[in-house]
Amino acid sequence: MNNNDLVKTSYSADDVILLLKDVTGLVEPQPTEERERLIQAGKHYCEMLPIEYVPTQKYMQVYEEALTTYAKPTALATGKLADKIISQKGSSVVLVSLARAGIPIGILLKRYIKTKYTLTVPHYSISIIRGRGIDRNALQYLINKYGAENLLFVDGWIGKGAILGELKKELSQFPGVSSDIAVLADPANVTELCGTHDDILIPSSCLNSTVSGLVSRTFLRDDIIGKDDFHGAVYYGELTSSDLSYEFINAIEKEFELDSDIPDRHLEGQGIDEVKAIAQHFSIDDINLVKPGIGETTRVLLRRVPWKVLIDEKYKSSPDTAHIVRLAEEKNVPVEYYPLTHYKTCGIIKKLADA
Repeated sequence: MNNNDLVKTSYSADDVILLLKDVTGLVEPQPTEERERLIQAGKHYCEMLPIEYVPTQKYMQVYEEALTTYAKPTALATGKLADKIISQKGSSVVLVSLARAGIPIGILLKRYIKTKYTLTVPHYSISIIRGRGIDRNALQYLINKYGAENLLFVDGWIGKGAILGELKKELSQFPGVSSDIAVLADPANVTELCGTHDDILIPSSCLNSTVSGLVSRTFLRDDIIGKDDFHGAVYYGELTSSDLSYEFINAIEKEFELDSDIPDRHLEGQGIDEVKAIAQHFSIDDINLVKPGIGETTRVLLRRVPWKVLIDEKYKSSPDTAHIVRLAEEKNVPVEYYPLTHYKTCGIIKKLADA
């Protein structure tokens, strides 16, 4: 695939190269309720695209508040993670962010590494899809270009670890590629290659394409994506006037501290066990309907069909969860104060067969 086939983006090629096929104009987007019904009836989410709405005033208010509250913790986690990456992988590391939530994080890491270590590390983004796996054509391209041992996967956060499991399974067929995944926040407690184990809200998780270079989530359907193609994505050029991709990068970069030394917080146990206990407590048979962590809960409230929100009792009336409470009130979603260990909040998606 040549560069002309790659999806356009508002990000500069100096920050990231997206190894994604341009499928702009080839896929009819669908509304949330319709997609939710189709997903729960067995259609895979990667075969559809949501309608990308221009962020409403409510979205923007949540995003701006998140940026005010979490810019510094996000910047500190970026620095901590970048230091671990250089220490473990050295100067020949190639950042491979998972599209699309990983892309802004990869850009922040690339910029921090350049500022602190005066190294310009390559940064690409490729697709991985739960239940369908990694884009093997894109991964092979990077192995051929840089060598398997230099690649490091980057994502935003780990909720319960589903993508990490997907990655480990897929990479057994690619000898030499590490199945480590570098993330800013790992409340699930599944990797030491993280900026923090705290459940922080990474502000970019509040928005969609308008904070991700105007690119859609990734797409895979065999009538459009051929066997030798990269996974696909759409460029939303019509949202240019609402694009906040670089406003986000710049806001976090302004808060970088090159010599901060935050101690690692150590957690007991793994988040997935807590998720299973929540599912059992609320008689939920599909664990994918349980979305733990403050970022995932925010996303459930903004773009899925929520049934209930759990907030840890310790964070009742906390500024960390104020936006969750407000969004839940606006959507008439019940909030339950519930003892959580790894997470501040948890969103539960409504099972639409029961709706």
